[in-house]
Amino acid sequence: MIPSKICDLLQIRYPILQGGMAWIANHSLAAAVSNAGGLGIIAGANAPTEVVREEIRKTKERTTSPFAVNIMLLSENADEIAHMVCEEGVKVITTGAGNPGKYMDLWKSHGIQVIPVVPSVALAKRMERYGADALVVEGSEAGGHIGELTTMALIPQVADAVSIPIIAAGGIGDGRGMAAAFMLGAQGVQLGTRFLVAKECTIHPNYKEKVLRAKDIDTVVTGRPTGHPVRILRNPLSRQLIELEKLQAPLDAFEEVGKGALRAAVVDGDMERGSIMAGQIAGLISKEQTCEEMIEEMVREMEHVIQGFSRP
Repeated sequence: MIPSKICDLLQIRYPILQGGMAWIANHSLAAAVSNAGGLGIIAGANAPTEVVREEIRKTKERTTSPFAVNIMLLSENADEIAHMVCEEGVKVITTGAGNPGKYMDLWKSHGIQVIPVVPSVALAKRMERYGADALVVEGSEAGGHIGELTTMALIPQVADAVSIPIIAAGGIGDGRGMAAAFMLGAQGVQLGTRFLVAKECTIHPNYKEKVLRAKDIDTVVTGRPTGHPVRILRNPLSRQLIELEKLQAPLDAFEEVGKGALRAAVVDGDMERGSIMAGQIAGLISKEQTCEEMIEEMVREMEHVIQGFSRP
């Protein structure tokens, strides 16, 4: 592997992070990624504080390697989780959907590395001022909640704007994507969609099968009128949401349709009414593997690409 500041910062073998996907990123997936040399991440999302605490403890039982917790700062219990991770000795936190500034002194006093997820240069610069140790810079190719800029356009602009290391996310699913991210100025990558089909990922088999069968044009962005666009795989739910946009429906109509939709997909395997969050890279994914197999394969592919460029 080429040298990476992210590996040095987080004390991990490979500069590969697993996305903190709500309802998906639990102890089983996080521990497997960490054991394979990457950084596994537990999703806090809107889960009760004690549920997240239990996930942290279960992860510690399965790995002695570093792992992180993702805190969604707009969650009602974000304040409780922000303090709980200190109690549990978590050493890395990623944040989204809010401003981590008010927790920085607390987290730093407990020796925690803080890595916010950002979709723009302006937010990246603000997070650096707040004292972030690194940034996950996410392009609109990603699954779930997204910004507007693509990974290809966003990564080099953020790399030029900040001095802390950045981790590219959105549209990365193999070693070629990793190599491209490094060429653009990233020091690591974060993957979500590929890890959906990891053998250690406990989502419903219907969800995995939907990802494995996806083609390049099978994702769609929904919910733009709400101010919180979400990329999901096409299904009856996505068509209903798009129809609401055409009708210029009130925001509560979107909320009613989307209520509980992610859980329906992840837990119940409802591929009709569930929100099947996945990135544009889904069309590249064709096999289920262990996290170790995925990571080792991506690293080999990246090294092959880099060596190809270095030949005279």
